[in-house]
Amino acid sequence: MGALQVLLPSVDSLGYLREGASAQGGTIPLTRISCDSVRDYIGQRKKQGAANRTINMEIGILRRMLKRAKRLHLIADEIPHLPERCDVGRALSFDEKARLLRIAATKPEWETARLAAIWALNTTMRGCELRGLRWQAVGFLERTITVRRTTTKSDAGERVIPLNPDAWFAILQMRKRGKLLLGTEPQSDWYVFPHAEGKGKPEPIKSMTGWRSAWRSMTRAIHCPACDLLQQPADLCASEQCKADISKIKSPLHGLRFHDLRHHAITELSEGQASDQTIMSIAGHISPRMLRLYSHVRTGAKRQALDGLSTRPTTSDAGVPDHSYDTKHDTKSPEQTSLGPQAMVGGAGLEPATPCL
Repeated sequence: MGALQVLLPSVDSLGYLREGASAQGGTIPLTRISCDSVRDYIGQRKKQGAANRTINMEIGILRRMLKRAKRLHLIADEIPHLPERCDVGRALSFDEKARLLRIAATKPEWETARLAAIWALNTTMRGCELRGLRWQAVGFLERTITVRRTTTKSDAGERVIPLNPDAWFAILQMRKRGKLLLGTEPQSDWYVFPHAEGKGKPEPIKSMTGWRSAWRSMTRAIHCPACDLLQQPADLCASEQCKADISKIKSPLHGLRFHDLRHHAITELSEGQASDQTIMSIAGHISPRMLRLYSHVRTGAKRQALDGLSTRPTTSDAGVPDHSYDTKHDTKSPEQTSLGPQAMVGGAGLEPATPCL
């Protein structure tokens, strides 16, 4: 199995698998790679906790090597393709988004995670892009952020993201925080999210490692149903006067990843009728497949779109007709509306003749 332990190889003209980083060194001929060795490698990677998609991508490298050596057809049918998860992310409901931002504003130690969440929700930026952002990438005159290729894992290259009012507010808040913590205006080569913030004096020349602890506390926080105290999950309420049983209460945001905010932002762009080219230019995607992977059109948006196809006014929960999505009636003339579907059928029960021109 040494031939598959390091999947950063190259195939030379003789069809050898080169193992420059392996312990054994030298070269191993591709003729020694069999179906059993591939399956053993898959089993080892599963024990190491690798995701199915990661393993499939690694085996894909091996497939291309074997194809170039004209040996793929010998074992292609025996190499398994592991099932991959389809629920790679989620989009928040309106209540979940409001709850997240409301809870994040309740404690000062969550302020950095809150501002990062506002940025992700309004720019589609990844967590790694936010942590690697420097002040020189912020265009204060144009109100833009330039995401450079060195700060992103995407191959889409550099992209410029205009800042909406919420994202601009987060920028100004971070600049204000940096000035208070450091005692001076941030320099252009300093990181927007400095290292060791909240653990003493920040180091602006180093990037922040993350806000995992604050994010976990934010998304797991619950309210006691008896006294409405915001607290972390426990068996009993933290209030000495209450001590209610809260063991079965779970936050609706439990398990929410920070990367899901990127999914949510792209979903809102898709529901807002933005073109695919516009969304990919903002989010940095380079293929429609990735755009479909990140977009999660919610049931409410689907219902609104389908209600626009109906010839009857939609009815609210109270039984009152709702004409807000009644696009059919808005575009029809009174004569067309009064005739209805019978307008296409003549008195004899047959469709009337229609001129060919």
